[in-house]
Amino acid sequence: MPIILQYFSKRYIWIFLFFGTDVNENRAHVHAGKVNSEKACKIWLEPRVEMAKKGSLTDKEISTLLKIVSKHQQKLLEQWAKFKKGQKTTKITVYENC
Repeated sequence: MPIILQYFSKRYIWIFLFFGTDVNENRAHVHAGKVNSEKACKIWLEPRVEMAKKGSLTDKEISTLLKIVSKHQQKLLEQWAKFKKGQKTTKITVYENC
């Protein structure tokens, strides 16, 4: 489960990752949630950023995650392409204005 994006906000650390079984899926997506939490969601990266599975996150958390993914969509898609080819992915670290 490579972590693709680690996003440090004022309140939380969000992680965005791919699961090993995702390699079998054709539509690019990322799983996202808070560090040290089992609550996670699935977000489509194409053709547009949208919620695939909300999981047990709140609407406010989902809104935050969709904004983050939209802002970093191109980088996430680049990592998805590497992941699908079996290449090494690179973790992106972002620090919100803390």
